Amino acid sequence: MAVTVHTLTYYPVKGCAGVSVAAGEAAEVTATGLAHDRVFMVVDAGDGSFRSQRNNPRLAVVGAGVLDDGKGLRLTAPGAGALELDVAFDGERREVSLFGRPMGEAVDQGPQAAGWFSNLLGSPCRLVRVRPGFDRDGWGENPGKVNFGDAHAISLASLASLDDLNSRILERGAEPVPMDRFRANIVITGWPAPHTEDRFRHLTIGTVGLGYSVRAMRCAVPMVDQATGRPSGPEPIRTLAGYRREPEYDGKVSFATKAAVLREGTLAVGDEVRVHTWEPGFQP
Repeated sequence: MAVTVHTLTYYPVKGCAGVSVAAGEAAEVTATGLAHDRVFMVVDAGDGSFRSQRNNPRLAVVGAGVLDDGKGLRLTAPGAGALELDVAFDGERREVSLFGRPMGEAVDQGPQAAGWFSNLLGSPCRLVRVRPGFDRDGWGENPGKVNFGDAHAISLASLASLDDLNSRILERGAEPVPMDRFRANIVITGWPAPHTEDRFRHLTIGTVGLGYSVRAMRCAVPMVDQATGRPSGPEPIRTLAGYRREPEYDGKVSFATKAAVLREGTLAVGDEVRVHTWEPGFQP
């Protein structure tokens, strides 16, 4: 069976809903991931700390559409109406942070965006964009570069892994979860064994080269229903905790893989996934 790209998704605003790349459309991949992926972020208006679905699950239902090749942004949410913005690539700046780590200055997107998100989340917010020349390293076997993603350019999962997880959830008498709970950029179909994505070390899709960084550690976000923006635990974290704990990461649970961009280029839904190097000792 051919191993191919099942879906491609980018997330213009960190923590908000993703945008699916349509079949037949090529997606550009830069050093920091899919074009437009996590270049914006909602932050606290006071201290500049990022707003996450961990504490603001309603972010999940915020649609963020990229207009005019990134020069505009359209925000939508149930009950909040729509707002279209001209993107500020430079201008007023503010200090921001991720997980308590300073990220330096980001470009503020103005009072309209701030008011829209503040009303939606019920507390003062600002919307910011990565500043010109933003240069942030990831970490892991292949660190790579990253925008406002948690720590890596690309998140990659497989349907086989989700099918295995959902079979375990069903055995517990609970409801299966959709792939959008894991907010992956690239979902792969055709690998027969679950978690094969953990095992690659270098692969190409289209003209893009990716290198394995680390397994993706999971927090509370997969317990947020991405369609409603409401907490919906304890699955899938409860079931993952039974077979996917990572002792080297303080017992956190993992699902999917993080990767770095080794060669920029384009890829598309349906493209073949060609693995050139596997984890030592692994035979697919």
